[in-house]
Amino acid sequence: MSISHRQTASGRPLRVAPAWVGGAGTTDTEHLLPVREAVWVWSVRRYARLALWALPAAALLHGWTTLGIDTPPGPLLVTVAAGWLAAIAMIALAGLLAGSRTRRSALLGLLLGLAGIAVTLPLTALPAGTVAAGAPLDAGQLRLVEVGATAAIGAGWILLGWAVFRSKLVNPADGVLLMLAAAAIGAGAHAQRPLPTVGALLLLAAGTGLAWTGGRLIPKH
Repeated sequence: MSISHRQTASGRPLRVAPAWVGGAGTTDTEHLLPVREAVWVWSVRRYARLALWALPAAALLHGWTTLGIDTPPGPLLVTVAAGWLAAIAMIALAGLLAGSRTRRSALLGLLLGLAGIAVTLPLTALPAGTVAAGAPLDAGQLRLVEVGATAAIGAGWILLGWAVFRSKLVNPADGVLLMLAAAAIGAGAHAQRPLPTVGALLLLAAGTGLAWTGGRLIPKH
């Protein structure tokens, strides 16, 4: 932040901070933020650095569910935990990009992803081809809702990956990996088994890279 020098009545220099500062990596005047908002952004990023580690954890749990291996707590608990960690990671990633020039894309991706997760998680408790008692939708309509929800999650990750790629805050390769993983995540359980597993591995690589570099490349103050 640049500081201009002026003299007070006593002759001493007066340090005046500008009322507007740019987001990290921003050089144009279109994306300037008030100082009070910039301080808020840095406090959000302190949380985001730690919460980003939820992304590789979610990728590990998601990859475990794609292998078809029986787990002691059951596949439902693992799936719910993976979705919960993915929601935390989406919020953290959007918070990390709150002061960048791609914050609008990150926010849209966050909203789409959270909407898809909110619809998908309750449906995981239902056996395949069944509906809850008193539900206004039949099995075929519920299937379409599930497909749309998984597509929304994939679209959310694509927008977040695009925001990472263009933000110039972290390694853009992590954004590319995130967008590639989004295609497999959007396919979900409707694709053949190798594809979701590959998507989980790509998400693990992207999440580890983002969590590792996010705290090192972005100033802590």
